[in-house]
Amino acid sequence: MKNTTPDEASYRTLAHYDGSLEGFWSGTKDHDVSQNYAALISAMGDRGHGPFSILDVGCGPGRDVMYFKSLGHSVTGLDGSQQFVEHARELTGCEILHQDFMALDLPGQTFDGIFANASLFHIPSHELARVLAEFAATLKPDGVLFSSNPRGNNQEGFQGERYCCYHDYDTWFEYMTAAGFTEIRHYYRPKGLPRDQQPWLASVWSLSQT
Repeated sequence: MKNTTPDEASYRTLAHYDGSLEGFWSGTKDHDVSQNYAALISAMGDRGHGPFSILDVGCGPGRDVMYFKSLGHSVTGLDGSQQFVEHARELTGCEILHQDFMALDLPGQTFDGIFANASLFHIPSHELARVLAEFAATLKPDGVLFSSNPRGNNQEGFQGERYCCYHDYDTWFEYMTAAGFTEIRHYYRPKGLPRDQQPWLASVWSLSQT
């Protein structure tokens, strides 16, 4: 694990997703993530009236891009898998950026919100501060970021062919605040279960200090 380079982590992870489009889409297209949608939309709504410009990072085959578009928002997707990008473009008709987290090229101060559902945990921890800073730079000054990641005890490495990091809340908080974000709220998923049966940590962050 210690000898894994960012390029290797990215290459193997994206190759896995490129080879699993059909199964991934059929297995996730009906997942209920309405709680996460509402968390981002509510946070943006506290700062003005929509429609909002949203960047869906790690957008996969386009499920969440399609949802936000259906509400009238201006949505841009981003994914490193060429197969996922092509599917998302065809599905949604939206701009879908083919970019690796390890080599982002994003416009400055453009988006009201970033939706990062089950994607940022693929970033090696020694690259995470840089990537979060790039996301902060592409948000408007009062922009917000939503993330949902599988949690753990800060272990990382390959799980099969995917590189995964399982941060606990305290570590995630440190990374986000160091990148200039202020926490709005966090919660655990799935909703309504005992904590030991809630493997997902969801959190909402703002660049403003209010």
